[in-house]
Amino acid sequence: MPQDPLVLDGQPLTFDDVESVARGGRSVRIGDGARAAMASAQAVVERLAAGRKAIYGVNTGFGSLASRRIEPHAQRQMQRNLLRSHSAGVGEPLGDELVRGMLLILAASLCRGFSGVRLELVQRIVDLLNHRITPVVPSRGSVGASGDLAPLAHAALVLIGEGQARIDGRLHGGAEALAAADLEPIILQPKEGIALLNGTHLMCSMGALALCDVQRLCNAAIASAALAVDACRATDAFLDDRLHAARGQAGQRCVAEAVRRQLGGSQILEDHKTDDSRVQDPYCLRAIPQVLGAAFDTIEHVRNVFQRELAAVTDNPLVFADTDEIISGANFHGMPLAIALDSLAIALCHIAGIAERRVNWLLTASDSENPVNIYLSPQPGLHSGLMLVQYTAAACCNELQTLAVPASVANIPTSAGIEDYNSMGITSAHQARTAVERATDVVAIELLVMAEAMEYQRPLRSGEGVEQTYELVRGVVARLTEDRPPAPDIAAIAQLIRDGALTTSTA
Repeated sequence: MPQDPLVLDGQPLTFDDVESVARGGRSVRIGDGARAAMASAQAVVERLAAGRKAIYGVNTGFGSLASRRIEPHAQRQMQRNLLRSHSAGVGEPLGDELVRGMLLILAASLCRGFSGVRLELVQRIVDLLNHRITPVVPSRGSVGASGDLAPLAHAALVLIGEGQARIDGRLHGGAEALAAADLEPIILQPKEGIALLNGTHLMCSMGALALCDVQRLCNAAIASAALAVDACRATDAFLDDRLHAARGQAGQRCVAEAVRRQLGGSQILEDHKTDDSRVQDPYCLRAIPQVLGAAFDTIEHVRNVFQRELAAVTDNPLVFADTDEIISGANFHGMPLAIALDSLAIALCHIAGIAERRVNWLLTASDSENPVNIYLSPQPGLHSGLMLVQYTAAACCNELQTLAVPASVANIPTSAGIEDYNSMGITSAHQARTAVERATDVVAIELLVMAEAMEYQRPLRSGEGVEQTYELVRGVVARLTEDRPPAPDIAAIAQLIRDGALTTSTA
């Protein structure tokens, strides 16, 4: 069923809003409240731009050129020149979903009525979204302060009939793309060029969409960990709520509860409960709540940071119509997002890292009590089984370790030193998004291995949640009866994770 249009009326965006527009093609319209707020702020800009008081980016130059005054007759040209001169990106183009998310977040910010732009400008951004006109935006060039200047400039060029855009995957010049939808190029008014470029909208889009994927990954990580408990014939003593209540870490306790729920009614747990030959399981099993709980707590913090940013105005300067003022600041600075994205990459390292250790534990049959063949080979020696999937998991974890080196701790000044402390948040965003992909691959590998190991526990059955996970995996991957390439199996399970198929298992 088609979704109703998303109404931009100054309200905070949600993660679902961003995903529905960026990935699902949901239409957008501007609400009446936003129209009134933008009109009030734009009137302030129009009035003050004609005066003698210096207003940054309206009647002055930009960055280190802020001391240069711009006369009224040249202010429109300056805004156009800003878009052209700042379109300095390099690298492969961003995917359509990231650009669409960026445009949505930009439009929502402008609709809050602090940027001093006309309704017509924001409507044209909305037109791009609704007509599926996606500007071509190089992926590198932002240092994450003064906003995502270069990426936003490339996107904004299309609004004035320049640059390039994709429609249904085909490349067009900006003017041609607008004409295909019977749209006219915008002639920028004072303040509008800088309003289009000053903002954290790309790093916010990248992070918000990554967090949508991370939520599905976290559900899969819980399902996979619970499957591993019975696949490895581990004890469930470490899930006792009294242990976790004694520590008081929220994420830890929630993870233990979720895994307990998955395992509820397991015959496999009961089958070896009286065997005291293994007093404690290795950390990769015993510390599931502590490790995943810490990662999930960090991810929740990151979500909160981005939820606030989805309600934010990150332009500069800001217009306060109630007091007839324009005030310069640094809301465009990406450091809140950069640090959060670096933290997200670290959390993903541990979600994947502990899963890889469980894969290794199971495949090498280091527990002699577990009746599985080494590497889960149908016939060790003749068949190598799943030996190599642990290598792949190890390679992914090594890449994750590299991606977790924080970008936000490095600084390179720009604009002749006036912009002397940058966030590098786009680098953090690229790293975090890649980290989501690699962590998804590792959890997919664990699901592959543990589902196969469950065959050695039959006819005993696990808890209902674990059995649901097993059936989902078996729905796309058959049991291993002889050697075959594991890559398609890993890819199929990774797609299950990305599709959110495992979310009901962890509710």
